[in-house]
Amino acid sequence: MNPDPALVAALLGRTESLLADDYSNHRPAIEAAVSGARVLVVGGAGSIGAMVTELLVEFRPAALHVLDIDENGLAELVRDFRSRGVLVGDFRTLPLDFGSPITERLLRDSPRYDVVMNFAALKHVRSEKDVYSLLQMLDTNVVKHSRFIEWLGRYGHAERYFAVSTDKAANPVSLMGASKRLMEDVVFAVSTAITTSARFANVAFSNGSLLQSFLIRLGKRQPLAAPRDTRRYFVSLREAAELCLLAATAAPTGHLLVPRFDPTRDLRPLDVIAAETLRHCGFEPALYDDGARALAHLPAELARGRYPLVLTPLDTSGEKPYEEFWAEDESPVELGFKQLLGIPHVGGGADAHAITVLQLAALIAEPAQPTDKTEIIRMIAGAVGGFWHRETGRSLDDRA
Repeated sequence: MNPDPALVAALLGRTESLLADDYSNHRPAIEAAVSGARVLVVGGAGSIGAMVTELLVEFRPAALHVLDIDENGLAELVRDFRSRGVLVGDFRTLPLDFGSPITERLLRDSPRYDVVMNFAALKHVRSEKDVYSLLQMLDTNVVKHSRFIEWLGRYGHAERYFAVSTDKAANPVSLMGASKRLMEDVVFAVSTAITTSARFANVAFSNGSLLQSFLIRLGKRQPLAAPRDTRRYFVSLREAAELCLLAATAAPTGHLLVPRFDPTRDLRPLDVIAAETLRHCGFEPALYDDGARALAHLPAELARGRYPLVLTPLDTSGEKPYEEFWAEDESPVELGFKQLLGIPHVGGGADAHAITVLQLAALIAEPAQPTDKTEIIRMIAGAVGGFWHRETGRSLDDRA
């Protein structure tokens, strides 16, 4: 369900992209890196990857190839581009797992990709709910990423390499955030290309986001739910894509780009966002603290022009009450952007990270090797400085 642009603008508090000036001012750098180049986008069927792919088309790369395991998403990407007449000449989509031997075969057989942008990730804190989901997250975010970087170097690809990160990698309290911080360390330590990354806020109404779920719940006539005392930054889908493309082409190697936000102005309470969404859709919020009661009273509330909103405590594992973009051992620097700051990467030794990746790879590859969440936390904590896991015994899957 596509959100009403007026709703997006109302929740963000702006109608123009936050990065409009930066994107215009650094357009020559984007053109220099992309025009006439061979570009590979990994995870390009997801919300941000697809938007970045759309932006890349404007700069007429010689080749634009998109990898994703979401075959249906790739099909829709092609249909959308073809229907709007925006396809470049050598545009290909490949339904591949970026860490599989088939992708290695692709990289071995293909002419050099000049720019590689990687959006493949398991991005939800809820993915640490059990050992199996957690191992899959670590395999995608760390092990396969390390393998993919090695293949790029082995087969002579990537003058520029970009890998998306997350704000949750700063002072991580979730295993998802710690996995992305470890990914940053591995990428910056191992890649021989001009290597950059980006951390940014919640992407409003992106696939799998809480805001998207609000619209889905409304469409299905199910109660909305939001945690109390939880504040988040928000960017639009286009702003996220512009940030990533700027980081990939205009930021110096070894740096992450982050939005320049004012916490007192830009951190938005999620319960307020939920209430504003309901009012935009013509309902007054009816507050509940129990999901079953909210569901039972939904018909009566609708008859009164109200809609149930369940407010829950922030008591799930790995969740922060607010967002931050740099860790205690990191310091932002100016890089010539109006609305962005740079974070020089601060990482541990490459050998230590390599050992952790090997240990994770061995654990994932051998199903008979016993493990549990506590052991995995210990392993990650040994590689990610400042990682303090917030374990409550409750998963986001226990919430609506």
